[in-house]
Amino acid sequence: MRYYFIAGEASGDLHGSNLIKELTKLDTSATIRCWGGDLMQQAGGELVKHYRELAFMGFVEVISNLGTIMANLRFCKEDILQFKPDTLVLIDYPGFNLRIAEWAHKQGIKVVFYISPQVWAWKENRVKKMRITIDEMLVILPFEKDYYKNKWNWEVDYVGHPLVEVVESFQNGNHPPAIPNATKPIIAVLPGSRKQEILKKLPIMLEVARSFPDHQFVVAKAPGQEDAFYEPLLAPYPNVTSVRSQTYALLMQSSAAMVTSGTATLETALFGVPEVVCYKGSNISYQIAKRLIKVKYISLVNLIMDKLVVKELIQQDLTPQNLVKELNDLLNDTSRRQQLQSDYAALKHLLGQGGHASAKAAKKIVEFLNR
Repeated sequence: MRYYFIAGEASGDLHGSNLIKELTKLDTSATIRCWGGDLMQQAGGELVKHYRELAFMGFVEVISNLGTIMANLRFCKEDILQFKPDTLVLIDYPGFNLRIAEWAHKQGIKVVFYISPQVWAWKENRVKKMRITIDEMLVILPFEKDYYKNKWNWEVDYVGHPLVEVVESFQNGNHPPAIPNATKPIIAVLPGSRKQEILKKLPIMLEVARSFPDHQFVVAKAPGQEDAFYEPLLAPYPNVTSVRSQTYALLMQSSAAMVTSGTATLETALFGVPEVVCYKGSNISYQIAKRLIKVKYISLVNLIMDKLVVKELIQQDLTPQNLVKELNDLLNDTSRRQQLQSDYAALKHLLGQGGHASAKAAKKIVEFLNR
């Protein structure tokens, strides 16, 4: 079979590479052409475009790069027609991939979508078109199956979350520690990847270090940000260190973590690290988001478990004083730590039911094509 994969971000490259590995086990004659990154290429995909050429985040950046985005869409359609795939496998990246799905449906090309857009949180009206243009939807969050079935009468397949196998693989590997010869317990600081969110949250998170002289605070730097960006933020805190491209190794060593909302909250939980979730945006952005986004929680851990497992300090509640109190509880309250580990174990079980997501997704794709 001939497969055309499209992933537009680093996470899509990671999950796409694991899917390609599993797919080629089941379909040994598979020919794969892809938009993605180095990992998908190493897994056996013929790389057409690297995600570094595609990552436009934020309203202003998207508008200013509209010409490039439209050119990419045109090139992608032409390349798909020349390749003549048996199916498209679209991985997350909804702004681009939902447009390609709509076009491919009109061309009579089968469309598989792996990792659903978060339509349950916002832009719910997209589901009407998605139902028509996507032939096989593979979701990675357990509540998404019921959401699509009960609200939209759309049968989708839940395959589990691919991060479970990624974290397990790291834990089972032989990796050097992020902080060799650490003499104090470590608190991980994960302030996000975008400049605006780092500037809003990191100064508050760093201030907490003054209250824990017996712990070492370590900031995980984002791959896309230069060291020079962090230097003035870290300068007032000589007892705070940092690492780059070692977030998983850092979590393996950590006693607790302060984590910006996003996928990192789920990764931290899968490593079993007690965490407090931090969110703070501009007041205007927050007020708009509060009106548009229809979810009870901001962290994936709480959303998946449908209860408050990890504390969320949002907007005006994100203060050094509140962070200090929460970290003290996470480090010293034995019953709290035990409950957290119990909830983390339930979360991992829920996300890994019936095997690894990549293998289950590959099996679903092959079954779909052989119907």
